[in-house]
Amino acid sequence: MCALKNISLRGLCAFGLLSGGSAMALDTTGLFIEPGITYEMGKGDINWPSPLSDSTTETTGLGLSARLGFHIYESVFIGVDGRYAQPRFKNSAGDNTVDATSYNYGPVVGMQMPVVGLRVWGSYIFDGELDPKAYNAGGSQLDGKFGDGAGYRIGAGFRVAAISVNLEYQALKYDNLSVQQAGPFSPGTAFNSVSLEEESWILGLSFPLEL
Repeated sequence: MCALKNISLRGLCAFGLLSGGSAMALDTTGLFIEPGITYEMGKGDINWPSPLSDSTTETTGLGLSARLGFHIYESVFIGVDGRYAQPRFKNSAGDNTVDATSYNYGPVVGMQMPVVGLRVWGSYIFDGELDPKAYNAGGSQLDGKFGDGAGYRIGAGFRVAAISVNLEYQALKYDNLSVQQAGPFSPGTAFNSVSLEEESWILGLSFPLEL
């Protein structure tokens, strides 16, 4: 009887291990979505063509983040990372502060401890745009948007279940200025010689959810 009991217990243990192993093998990958909110604090430099002097910028404000992709063992995640914000934009040329909109997107790769723990990631930014409202620059009204933004973003966070508190560093360069209004220039005129280089720190709260 004791022998039969031991055999039964061993059989149940073996079945449990096999079942658990099969479930783990089937659940190695899956989709995830990660919406979030951000607060950005950035500083930059605008390189104006001669005879204009270069100017500095500050960008601060709230935004939204969204990631979509797949995870492996809940330890590695790969996807697309998009950002949208409505910051305040300050330009030292004319000492103006105006509302702006911005967006950027690109692939992201990261590693994390499942459920609770540290997360780290990096993104390559394919494209981005920063569009301040009209402001006074050099004595004339300027309404233009900075485009062809590219760069990178690295970050770290701490995750508890479905909440992650994050800190990121972002470096972006916008390679042209598309002018809607600037003295005698026609709307839509592009200045490829004007660039904006910007570095930002981004605080965020996101909600990683496995699907």
